[in-house]
Amino acid sequence: MAEVADTAYGGARTYGRTREGLRAYRLITAMWIRSAVAYRASFVMTTLGNFTATALDFVAILLMFSQVDTLGGYRLPEVAFLYGLSSSAFGLADLALGSMQRLGRRVRDGTLDTLLVRPAPVLAQVAADRFALRRLGRISQGLGVLGYAIAALDIDWTPLKVAMVPLMLLSGGAIFGSVFVAGAAFQFAAQDASEVQNSFTFGGQTLLQYPPSIFAKELVRGVTFVLPLAFVNWLPALYVLGRPYPLDLPVWVAFAPPLVAVGCCALSGLAWRVGLRSYRSTGS
Repeated sequence: MAEVADTAYGGARTYGRTREGLRAYRLITAMWIRSAVAYRASFVMTTLGNFTATALDFVAILLMFSQVDTLGGYRLPEVAFLYGLSSSAFGLADLALGSMQRLGRRVRDGTLDTLLVRPAPVLAQVAADRFALRRLGRISQGLGVLGYAIAALDIDWTPLKVAMVPLMLLSGGAIFGSVFVAGAAFQFAAQDASEVQNSFTFGGQTLLQYPPSIFAKELVRGVTFVLPLAFVNWLPALYVLGRPYPLDLPVWVAFAPPLVAVGCCALSGLAWRVGLRSYRSTGS
C-alpha cells in the first residue's frame, strides 16, 4: 500500500509540475507575443523575411529539377512532399522551443541563475524566453509547399493516409523538439555548443528535405536507429507515397512516429534533468 501511495504521489507531483510549467510557458510567450505585435509593421516585415529566407531552400530544389527529371528516383512533387513535412514539423518545434539554443550563453555568463530563483520550471522559462512569433513564416512556407505537393501527387488517398499527414507533423515536431531540449541539456556541460546543436536541428531538417535514396546507407542507419529523425517524415511519408523503405525495414515502422516521439521526449526530459542538476553557478 505504501508503494502504491508513493507512486500516486509521484504521479500527482509530476502532473502538477507539468501543469505549472505549461502555465508559465503560456504566460511568458503571451508577453513576448504582445511585445512583437505592438509594432505591427516590424512584425509583418520580419515574418515575411523569415518566410522568404526559408523559401530559398525550396528554390534551390526547383533549380535542381530544372536540370534533372528525378532526384534519387523521386519526382519534384514527391521531394516537395518530403520538404513540406520536414520544414513544417521543424517549424513547429522551432517556434515552440527554438530559444533553447541560447542556453549555453546563459550558462556561460551566469544569467541562468536568475531563472533558477524564479517560482517557475526552468525548462518553461528557457523555452519561452524571447519567443519569436516571426517563426510562423517558416511554418507557413512549409505548409504551402506541402499543399502544392498534395495537389500535384497522384495518390490513392485512404482515410489512413490522410490521417498520417497531421500525425507526421505533430510527431515530427515532437521529435525535433526533443532534439532541441537534449541539445540544450548538452550545453550545461559544453557551455557554448549552439553550433553543435544546430547541426542536429537545422542540419537534420535540411537532410530530411531530400529522399533517403541519395544518401549512404550508413547515414540512413544513423538517423533511423541512433538519432531517429527518419521517423519525422522519411518512413511514414514513404508509406503514403507507396515507395519502398530503406534498409529493408518492415511496413509497420511507418506507424511508429508517435511512439518514437514519446520515447524521444522522455529521454530528452531525462537528459534535461541530469544537466540541470549538474549545473554549478559561475559565482558572479
